[in-house]
This record gives sequence, C-alpha cells and structure tokens, in this order.
Amino acid sequence: FVLTQAGAEVAVAASALQALGQLNQSVPDLLLCDIGMPEMNGYALIQQIRKRRHDQGGNIPAIALTAYAGEINQQHALAAGFQLHLAKPIEPDLLVSAIATLVQPPPATGG
Repeated sequence: FVLTQAGAEVAVAASALQALGQLNQSVPDLLLCDIGMPEMNGYALIQQIRKRRHDQGGNIPAIALTAYAGEINQQHALAAGFQLHLAKPIEPDLLVSAIATLVQPPPATGG
C-alpha cells in the first residue's frame, strides 16, 4: 500500500520460487525481498538471481527487508547480493527513500 501510494507499480510473489517464475516473464526495476520464506530463503533467491544474465534480471537492485536485524544478518545479505538490508518494522518514508536511492529514473529524451 505504501509503495503504490508513492507511485510504484507493485508485483507480489508469495514465495521465492514464484518470484523466479515472475522474473522469467518480466524484470522489475527493484526486488524487495523478505529473508525468511518457505521452500527457499531470500539469500538463496538473490544468489539464484545473481547467476542470471543482465537481461534476465541478474543485476536487478535488491533490498532485503527482514526481521533478522543483526549485524551478521546485514553482512550475510550484502554478501549474498542484496544492495541494502533493512530491518522490520520499517518506517514507510525510510522504505520509499531506500528504494529511491537504488532505482534511477530513465534518462530524459529530447523531443
């Protein structure tokens, strides 16, 4: 809800496996991912994504949004391939700001 209010188009996946399937259809501007998920955790998901080619989402900016808030968890998230690690609960303005730092607007075209 917070993201749609900020003007984002949001696609939701119920699991890491579903997210991988969605990436086969289209590549979003950003991945916002929980770490604790059934079947495959967020660390394994981002590692799978990072093995993909660029046009398949391999370089997608990614944020780990998780209740695992310790320093070791942050190090693990960054080592796995996330650009940012944010602890839940998170203030909506902080989340929107973090996303804005990773998602660059498309270059303006002259016309």
